[in-house]
Amino acid sequence: MTKFLLSLHVLAAIVAVGPVTVAASMFPAAARRVPVDVPVGGGGGDGGGADAGDVRTVRLLHRICRVYAGLGIAVPVLGFATAASMGVLQDAWLITSVTLTAVAAGLLAAFVLPRQEELLQQLADGQPVERARTARLAMFTGLFNLLWATVTILMIVRPGSTTGA
Repeated sequence: MTKFLLSLHVLAAIVAVGPVTVAASMFPAAARRVPVDVPVGGGGGDGGGADAGDVRTVRLLHRICRVYAGLGIAVPVLGFATAASMGVLQDAWLITSVTLTAVAAGLLAAFVLPRQEELLQQLADGQPVERARTARLAMFTGLFNLLWATVTILMIVRPGSTTGA
């Protein structure tokens, strides 16, 4: 049962967290590429296809982040089930991983997704996207990704674990 739970946990991490990390990383640059004079309705009429495509890309990246963040809840749920099955719920590496996961989820919910929504609203209002705002978003996204990378390393190395690495 442990191997089954671990397999589901790893698959959930790849399928749910992977798209969020990639889409969130692409979002700031994609938002900067949208020209100010492009209506966010994004019609695919003659001459405006590429620009409207930029707007659709930004919207799609945000949607990927939102949807897969919701699916990402399966990762810690399956992680707790796996850890309980392995009897490692009290191990320091796991507690650290859970803490970092909570911080990453908090960053995503409190800083990354809301700032993406603010930038989308700016684009909808026809306002230019300030480079400083996309730079801050990129910083929060980078921290989110760094936390997930650290959790991944902890899950593989498991410092002090008696189950082997």
